[in-house]
Amino acid sequence: MNVSDAIRLKRAVRKFSPEALPEEIMLTILNAGRRAQSSKNTQPWHFVAITTKEILKQLSECGEWAGHLAGAAMGVAIVHPDPQARFQILFDIGQAAAYMQLAAWELGIGSCLATLYDEDRARQVLGFPTDLHLRFAISFGYPMENEKITAPPQKGGRRPLTEMVHWNQW
Repeated sequence: MNVSDAIRLKRAVRKFSPEALPEEIMLTILNAGRRAQSSKNTQPWHFVAITTKEILKQLSECGEWAGHLAGAAMGVAIVHPDPQARFQILFDIGQAAAYMQLAAWELGIGSCLATLYDEDRARQVLGFPTDLHLRFAISFGYPMENEKITAPPQKGGRRPLTEMVHWNQW
């Protein structure tokens, strides 16, 4: 699958098969995040890769819509410095998240981003330092419905380019 196809076909997957991910695939996904671009090459991220079901369940309880983490084969918590210090930090971790998700999709692995609202509880669960923050985690796994990976894009779903692109001026 090329990058254009991955972008066109990528969709959120929230239900995963119980099959574990091979270590080589997990490392490929994590390495894609490591290779993401960042402002001034600061690479402001740390990844906590989680495969323990109990930890994934606990982390899934840190966000109202994060339940899909509990069923994932791997979760990746993206820990980062305070985004108030540099507004680019959130953009940078978004880049890392997107790279990981696209690399996973190419390998037939589904994913979904989770917003975590209970940072204190997440810190207790994962043990990351108090000077770092966690707002996002990603669930990864083989889709419960395998055809999701190859299904064509649904009609509708995305606004037409003509509604959002302004050439040269608004």
